Amino acid sequence: MNEATLEIPCAIPEDAHNPVEGLLRMDRMPHIWCAGCGIGTTVNCFARALMDSKANLDKVAIVSGIGCTGRVAGYAQLDSFHTTHGRAIPFATGLKLSNPELQVVVYSGDGDLFAIGGNHFIHAARRNMDIKVICVNNMTYAMTGGQTAPTTPATATTATAPYGVFEPTFNLVGLAEAAGASYVARWTTYHVKQLARSMQEVLARKGFCFIEVLSPCPTLYQRRNKMGDGLDAMKDYKRMSKIRNGAPTGECALSKTGEIVVGKFVDRERPAYLDLLREQMTETLGDRYAEPEVACSGC
Repeated sequence: MNEATLEIPCAIPEDAHNPVEGLLRMDRMPHIWCAGCGIGTTVNCFARALMDSKANLDKVAIVSGIGCTGRVAGYAQLDSFHTTHGRAIPFATGLKLSNPELQVVVYSGDGDLFAIGGNHFIHAARRNMDIKVICVNNMTYAMTGGQTAPTTPATATTATAPYGVFEPTFNLVGLAEAAGASYVARWTTYHVKQLARSMQEVLARKGFCFIEVLSPCPTLYQRRNKMGDGLDAMKDYKRMSKIRNGAPTGECALSKTGEIVVGKFVDRERPAYLDLLREQMTETLGDRYAEPEVACSGC
């Protein structure tokens, strides 16, 4: 790829009805998500963020785990990796360490990232690993039948809690800040412009970045809780959301029917993991320290 083509994120087909189509694997459409699901909306926002950021797509990789959101990696016209359950972040960490020139994006769901993958999330944030994590939170294990997830609000009904969930719920943005994330934001699939803007922001900055996206699951979570369809969810997001940029994340916990605080909560500078590694090794080894070679640089 030469300098003249770096400004073009990808080859957009001349007959494409929508420029975003050039960023997706159109041969795999239509997608498998249920009617009213918001994951496709988040993919549109992600594609637009890539397009507006003028990203060099040869150096962008997308990693996902298992779950409904895990399918996103297969639809993106990027180097994509659909990994094992809960292991998207360590896989992404390995990619970043082996080729620091890559822009590595983890795109997965609340169950994959914060249940079986929760420990990986905490330590990647603590290290300030330079990866971007987009979590589509539909508040349930949607792919496997609608069981209780770490994000399912109290009193909600699920396949494993037919009489109502009573376990305390994770506040994802609070957890991300406490663990050390450099950037933390939350939006819903109603807030498409704000979400696309946040995605574009994280593509332009270093460090561990986290965006939570609240998304409807009409087939399981909403149906079990008599909350209507996907359109009803959009109306609820519009009615219940309050934009509070910079709000203390401890005040941003979610409930089944309460206010939804959205916005950009954290945007701070911290040394990234690779910068700390170079600093320590240079101080300790001096001239004996050599930067690792990147075998696929420029490919």
